[in-house]
Amino acid sequence: MLSFSLTDYDYDLPPELIAQRPAANRDASRLLVLDRSRGTLADRNFPALLQLLSAGDLLVFNDTRVFPARLLGRKESGGRIELLLLEYPQPLAESDFTAWGLLKSSKGPRLDQRLLFGDELQAKVAEVGEGGKVRVILRCGGEGLDACLGRHGRMPLPPYIRRGEAETAADRRRYQTVYAAVTGAVAAPTAGLHFTRELLAAIAAKGVGLARITLHVGYGTFAPVRAEDIREHAIHAEHFAISEENAGLVNRTRAAGGRIWAVGTTSVRALEAAADPGGLVRPGGGWCRLYIYPGYRFRVVDNLLTNFHLPKSSLLFLVSALAGRERIMAAYAHAVAQRYRFFSYGDAMAIIG
Repeated sequence: MLSFSLTDYDYDLPPELIAQRPAANRDASRLLVLDRSRGTLADRNFPALLQLLSAGDLLVFNDTRVFPARLLGRKESGGRIELLLLEYPQPLAESDFTAWGLLKSSKGPRLDQRLLFGDELQAKVAEVGEGGKVRVILRCGGEGLDACLGRHGRMPLPPYIRRGEAETAADRRRYQTVYAAVTGAVAAPTAGLHFTRELLAAIAAKGVGLARITLHVGYGTFAPVRAEDIREHAIHAEHFAISEENAGLVNRTRAAGGRIWAVGTTSVRALEAAADPGGLVRPGGGWCRLYIYPGYRFRVVDNLLTNFHLPKSSLLFLVSALAGRERIMAAYAHAVAQRYRFFSYGDAMAIIG
């Protein structure tokens, strides 16, 4: 029986199981395998994914790239501020760019307020929205935008990873997939963080196809669900794109009887949003507003590789839609008991069968 009650998607998680650092090596994480057809759980290590794949299968990756979206600076008056860009800035003029962000300061934002982040980077508040949201006009100095953000920005780590105002050199490298290509995300597609180039090569050598789509993960992925009936939750929109080549890979794999493996919930949402009623994936893109919760009928995705998700989160609803709420909650209880590491820098889960 389907449940739409938010409280049915809650679980107890000891704080020490929230991973604060990535594993020593990307593929050194553990892998919990949930087999839906057999109703079993198996504790494996991530490289065992290779044994679960068969020639003719297709792995679909999200190749979005996280940019240093967290800016620490000061107001002209000297007060400290923090600006979290919610989207990759778009050009306005030769050295001017605009973007929406979340502004934290001792007082609320005001129109035309100037924000200083260094000699080469400053911003002006052009619009004030609700809840601390502002649209800013960024001005870079002689450097290009990427160089400017790279110098002054910090990686937008999730709020449950405690770094204060700092970040480690490893965060710049490890909060990014090895195949990241298209800049635009403010959160990493974390299921992909476990892959190394060597593992990808071994997967391809087995005859498994590799496809890429792009969905720019937004900060809304961390937004809490406040509706007690989960069907009333408003999902955040994220921009996605699927090329003709990669849509063709998905469609040919399905036609040949191969299995479609989505690497991460973002890949699931993009693939399912792009599919017609018969499951044919159409190339193109736009804003993905697809909200997946129990009762949803999957058109494209057969198996899913994912991390462990926050209690009462929309991502927990999505995996429950694929595997069933009871199975997912039992798997999470097992993961807690076996001391798996949770969330972005944590261990992985494969939902198969």
